Amino acid sequence: MRNKYEHQLEKLDNSLNSMCKLCEQVIECSVEALFVDEKDEERYRDMVQSVNETDREIDNLEAEIESMCLRLLLRQQPVAGDLRRISAALKMISDLERIGDQASDITELTEYIRHCNLEHKLHLKEMSRVVICMVNTSIDSFISGDMNDAASVFEMDNVVDELFDKVKSELISIISKDDTDAELCIDLLMVAKYLERIADHAENIAEWVEYSITGVHKNAKI
Repeated sequence: MRNKYEHQLEKLDNSLNSMCKLCEQVIECSVEALFVDEKDEERYRDMVQSVNETDREIDNLEAEIESMCLRLLLRQQPVAGDLRRISAALKMISDLERIGDQASDITELTEYIRHCNLEHKLHLKEMSRVVICMVNTSIDSFISGDMNDAASVFEMDNVVDELFDKVKSELISIISKDDTDAELCIDLLMVAKYLERIADHAENIAEWVEYSITGVHKNAKI
């Protein structure tokens, strides 16, 4: 009986890891769409379609994992560490689902942005690399139970915040010029803001990892 239970917990870890990989893909693809050559319309459309399809996969996987967690809670009635682990997973999939949504939101802005000067988009690629690492590390820390990995996610969030401030400052400087496309600057700022929000979701996941290990969540009463 315990072996079956352990197998179900392992399946939960694998499903979370799969959802994480989809989130990484959708973030990377949504940001890469910003840099597609304006003449390569077919590639751009394929990337947008891929983002939307992956976002739907994330939604479906969220529902599957939620059902898996509820079955474990109802049938196995876990206690202590296992109960915290399953409860944390239920919270984490909500953050992962929102990550997929926000990556999809980025693609809604790419059609116009991808025609702008490349130098105004360089920090966005850097931001995306950091947030992808944050998402990956947060889920890895949950599966491995490594508090150090979870702590590193909080440190990376500071990097993302600094990059966002840099994007914002540069855009303020750019928008002050008379010949600047203000709508373009606003769209670029929105993309940076979506990436910052994704980083916040990864940080939320890391907080739930800490809860699953220690039983303490600094922002929740459980």
